[in-house]
This record gives sequence, structure tokens and C-alpha cells, in this order.
Amino acid sequence: MILIGQYDSPFVRRVGVALRLYGLPFEHRPWSTFADADKVARYNPLRRVPTLVLDDGEALIESGAILDHLDELVGPEKALIARGGPERRRALKVCALGTGLGDKAVSLFYERALHSETSQTWTERCATQIAGVLDALEADRAARATPWWFGETINHADIAVGCALRFTGEAHPSVFDAARWPALSAHSARCEALEPFREIQQAFAPPGG
Repeated sequence: MILIGQYDSPFVRRVGVALRLYGLPFEHRPWSTFADADKVARYNPLRRVPTLVLDDGEALIESGAILDHLDELVGPEKALIARGGPERRRALKVCALGTGLGDKAVSLFYERALHSETSQTWTERCATQIAGVLDALEADRAARATPWWFGETINHADIAVGCALRFTGEAHPSVFDAARWPALSAHSARCEALEPFREIQQAFAPPGG
């Protein structure tokens, strides 16, 4: 398999971390959606990452859809999420909040970095959404005594939030306050201490245009 995208993207990184946790071999092509957009477009007409090219040449897009396939590939005993029921719904909700956090953090960065004149309304909206998600995730995580979000082992919810927190902290240092969200700060540190997170990582590199 071939994973396309740079690891400073929280969405590419969550797929890469999952692949490592599954022990699935893959080739990594760290293509930028800016500098390498034409290369990405050969596999994904949206010119977005992550894109995962399967062994037969089929290209999967969007991190959630990619991880759904990988869970099916490794089987229910190894999948990083419950098969169904309330446990799956709750994990998917945390995943959605984590990826939503990443999406808003990306949007806020682009608004500030790529526009000569920024929209105060849009900037404030993104900042409000980010803080709201962080508050919700903080309350949820702080209420749990287990090492990981839903028990003793890591799952997709942990990975999604961990990757989003790393990106948010690097792209917006003044936004993520560890003192305000201590449970999330501890969660991020726990994730970053794992070998797959140490291996699948890249310092945030703003696009050149």
C-alpha cells in the first residue's frame, strides 16, 4: 500500500499511526497538496490527503473511510474500534470531534496565512469552535480513569484527538493552553510517547503558497 501526504497533517498522521499499530507495511509518499498537487490528483481528484493506494491500485480517500477499510482488513479482533453498539457510537463521536478540531485548526491557519486580508468574523468563528471542541473533549477525557479513552487499549478516538492536538498546538501555539485543558495535554503526551507516534510525525511546515 502507498500512503500519500505529509505527516504534519493530522489526518495523514492518524492513518500512518494506525498502519503502524496494525503492523501493516506501506510506502510513504510525502507529497504536499500545494507543491505536489498534480501528483496527488492522479490518485485523488480532490487533490487532498490522506490518500491510500491499495495493492490493486484502488485509491481510498478521507481518513475515516481509509481506517474503516483497514479495520475490515485486519479483522474485528484487531480493529481499533468496537464493531457496533454504544461503544462504537461513542468512539465515533470522539473521532468526529477530534477530526473536526483538526479541520478547524487547518481552516484557521489558512485564513491567517494565505489571505492578505483576513476575515475577523471567520477567524473568531474558527477560534470559538476550536475552544468549544477542546472544552467538550477535556470534560469527556477528564471524566475517564482509564489509560485510554475507552479502556486499557488505544483506539481510533485516542489517535484522532492526539493527532489533532499536536497539529493545533504547533499551528496555533497561542490557542492550545495546556493549563486550561490538562486532561487533553496529558492525553497528547501519552500518545506522543508511543513508538508509532514518534515514528509517524513531522514538525508543522506551513505551505509556501
